[in-house]
Amino acid sequence: MSDRYKFQFRPYRYQFCQPLRTSHGIWQIREGIIISLSDRAGRVGKGEIAPVPWFGSETMAQALEFCRQLGKSVTRATIATIEDVLPACQFGFESALAELKPQNKGEDTFKSLNYSYLLPAGATALDICRTLLKNINNTCDSLSVSNLAESERPFSIFHSPITFKWKIGVKPLEEEIAILQQLTRILPAKAKLRLDANGGLTVEKARTWLEVAERIAIVEFLEQPLPPRQLETMLGLSKDYVTPLALDESVANLRQLANCYERGWRGIFVIKAAIAGSPSRLRQFCQQHLLDAVFSSVFETQIGRSAVLKLAVELGNPHRAVGFGVEHWLKK
Repeated sequence: MSDRYKFQFRPYRYQFCQPLRTSHGIWQIREGIIISLSDRAGRVGKGEIAPVPWFGSETMAQALEFCRQLGKSVTRATIATIEDVLPACQFGFESALAELKPQNKGEDTFKSLNYSYLLPAGATALDICRTLLKNINNTCDSLSVSNLAESERPFSIFHSPITFKWKIGVKPLEEEIAILQQLTRILPAKAKLRLDANGGLTVEKARTWLEVAERIAIVEFLEQPLPPRQLETMLGLSKDYVTPLALDESVANLRQLANCYERGWRGIFVIKAAIAGSPSRLRQFCQQHLLDAVFSSVFETQIGRSAVLKLAVELGNPHRAVGFGVEHWLKK
């Protein structure tokens, strides 16, 4: 059978319901590319290229240029040799190839997953959290959610406790700690809260957050408190506190993931598979090293989301929620 496939691509662009504010800045528009590969039997596999250049992937312009230079067909060999500087392209093309294989394409495989819901930075998190909890309660009261397809569920409530992630390191420290105290009064007793600093804290502020986390006892982990260049300091912090640390920006791609593991990181790895690079090599690494892995969204469409969630079911820590509770950020 020929390994040459008919190739098509279509860029997309959509706006968030509200800007996503992190220590990196403001993100308002999600751009990406939907690709399709067709074989001689007429089967079609779709994939998604969803770059996040400020997180370490290629730019949208680089991804578009790569797609354009391929022309109307592509071979398996070409896909296998996509350079590491194009990690989102690696993911998109390999995912499309995987879709050409016979498999169960239903959503049942995702039923075992629990979702972590993303809260915005600042005091806005309080109203969003109240709305999410209200919707979840209404769903519990009115529906038997276990009988619904994933696409029909406004929120995923397969396991308790419910998990939220809140962006910190954006507002002044004292203001954020005061908001956190209000959040703890809103959240259910058994809720878990992830604090995501996106590498925006100083060592002193990281220690303050960890001390606060020890007191309130609902923080599942503090995510990427310091910039990637300060891995040794984060290794030290991870030994000084009970609250776990997680790496995110430090492990944005497979090369960085391997590097942090080799340098001794055995804590939590937040993996944004859509920009991490080759899914097959990622699978091999995770299976080899049995990571405490949390798979997380980069606001993909349903095509990229499905590909990542398949990896999450296979490779993620089943006791931790996946970072895909982001539907309330996306315009329909």
